[in-house]
Formats: sequence, structure tokens, C-alpha cells
Amino acid sequence: MTIQDEQLESFLADNHDAVLSTTRSNGATQLSVVTVGFHKGGAIFTTTKSRAKFINLNRNQNCSLLISSSDWRPYVVLEGNATIFSDTTTDPKTLKEVLRATYRSAAGREHPDWNEYDMAMKRDSRVAILVNAKNIYGTLSV
Repeated sequence: MTIQDEQLESFLADNHDAVLSTTRSNGATQLSVVTVGFHKGGAIFTTTKSRAKFINLNRNQNCSLLISSSDWRPYVVLEGNATIFSDTTTDPKTLKEVLRATYRSAAGREHPDWNEYDMAMKRDSRVAILVNAKNIYGTLSV
């Protein structure tokens, strides 16, 4: 049995803690703690262009993402590829919409000041990264 989009979306509504695995240029694994939300069948988070996860994913989009509850059970793992939404890959209007959608999904609420949020995203050179799963497994009931 496989985990369906609806199960993943339901799980991500209450569980946002995740560990991302990417590959460094020397072949070593890079692990990063991220806060995720559900978006278009996958898990999405933001980071800055200066972070190792962005640099690694920009070079090699293959990644894995472990998302768990606060006590590590249940959990789900997404293995697949990352889609990067940045100012060099995405038009400004779409990037703003994706970054806002990421916040809504990961925080579970609206931001109190979207103009302030938009300015912070631009100032910090934030990008959104969507992990698209080719394989999903974990301890969710199916």
C-alpha cells in the first residue's frame, strides 16, 4: 500500500518538523532541519540562497525529506527531486504567491502583515523549495 496525497496533506497539516538530505559536491550527505508544509502533492519550505541546502539542490535536485511528529512517530519520508522557486527561476508575482503559500501551509495561518513578509523574503534572498516525491514511505496508516 502507498501513502496517498490526501494522507500526506493531512499529516502535514499538523506536522511541520523535517530533516532534508541533500548531496554535497564531494558526495557527502548534508542534513538540514526545515519547517515544511503541504503544496501541490509535495512538501515545501523556504531557505536563503546562501545556505548549503540551496547550493546543493541547485547543483543536484535529488533529495530526501523525513517529516515526523514531535515524538518521531508517525513519520513519512519523501524521496525525489526538488523544484526551486527563486528570483532567477520564477517570475516575481508567482514567486511572491509561492512564498506566501509556503508560509500559510507551514504556519497553518495567515501572516499578520503580508507587505512586511514580502519585503523580508526579498531582503533575505529567500527561495521556496518543493520536494516532489517519486517514492513515499513511513509509518502512516494506509
